[in-house]
Amino acid sequence: MSKPSFVYVTYIRTTPEELWAALTDPRTIRRYWFGMSAESDFKAGSPWRLKLDDGRVADAGEILEADPPRRLVIRWRNEFRPELKAEGYSRCTMQIEMADYYPDFGGKAAKLTIRHEIEGEGGKFIEAVSGGWPKVLSNLKSLLETGDVAFKE
Repeated sequence: MSKPSFVYVTYIRTTPEELWAALTDPRTIRRYWFGMSAESDFKAGSPWRLKLDDGRVADAGEILEADPPRRLVIRWRNEFRPELKAEGYSRCTMQIEMADYYPDFGGKAAKLTIRHEIEGEGGKFIEAVSGGWPKVLSNLKSLLETGDVAFKE
């Protein structure tokens, strides 16, 4: 039986290097992730935390893989909703590659694939990220393409 997972693919008019920077720069993360702040050096083996505006830890874990600007894997657990925390850790894989879209028109973009899967049997966490990732990634795409986010805090 497969583990509960969520997969999202988007194309962003940017380079893999700029996309990697946006995914790992705490100041940029704060802009598109609704004011949340990230704490990590984004190197394999390093701790990772996502904090709410009031300082509470929303999510925490460890950087499992970091291959700039291609791949980032985070062991991730929700820390502030008891029913989600009880489901344990998940694994979030962010894969970046250059992609041609509308090649007849010269379009190029960075393709970002997010795969978030729970390590255990729970499904509430995956349900939660299934609603959250599209908003976060819409903001990221808008920010990189226009300089502003789609959804405000």
